[in-house]
Amino acid sequence: MGHTTALRLYRSLKSSVCASCHPNLLVKSFFLPPGRPFSNSSRTLDARKDEEPGGYMDNLLVAVGSKFQRKGSSYGVSYGDVVPKRGDFPETGNLAKQEWEEEERHHLHIYAHKHNTHITLSKPDRNSLISVSCGNIGFKKAGRGSYDAAYQLAAFVMSRIQDKGLLPQIDRLEIIYRGFGPGREAVTKAILGSEGQKIRPLICKLSDGTRLKFGGTRSKKPRRLG
Repeated sequence: MGHTTALRLYRSLKSSVCASCHPNLLVKSFFLPPGRPFSNSSRTLDARKDEEPGGYMDNLLVAVGSKFQRKGSSYGVSYGDVVPKRGDFPETGNLAKQEWEEEERHHLHIYAHKHNTHITLSKPDRNSLISVSCGNIGFKKAGRGSYDAAYQLAAFVMSRIQDKGLLPQIDRLEIIYRGFGPGREAVTKAILGSEGQKIRPLICKLSDGTRLKFGGTRSKKPRRLG
């Protein structure tokens, strides 16, 4: 193949074939355009080696300005130490605000099933602070699944939170329900009553984590009495 024929072939294929993927179609390297394929820029990787690695991140932090605080010195600090101020976020930081609120949120898990009720208060990192059930406050056997047992359990947890001095640590509280036992309504009544008057202002979200079955093995037949 002559020089003219190779040049004509290259011009006909350069709009649809990447030169770096099909180098055999080219006879000489000077047919390649300067820089990267499909780019008019002549910058190469060697020209970008001298740039500061954290330059782009520093520019982003400067653009954010006073909306963030940085721990340590103003230069050379790790970007994982960037902490937003409480209640202060960038104008376009709705997603960051939502993620930060979820990280700072305590969780009150209420697991109410037919035979018992479990209440767990956990920190934002999901480590438990208080975890009790109706059996821990003196109810035995069938009494653990009653409405009254769940109500007394909720009142016990509320008083325990105050006695241990956990209220100042809780800024936002998310209540997560699971199951549809009698304890579900009992705990709700306790929160709405006088027992939960100091917990109610902290609640920011209610969610339901009841597990639903999709497919799988055949379920046990329902029990029929009478």
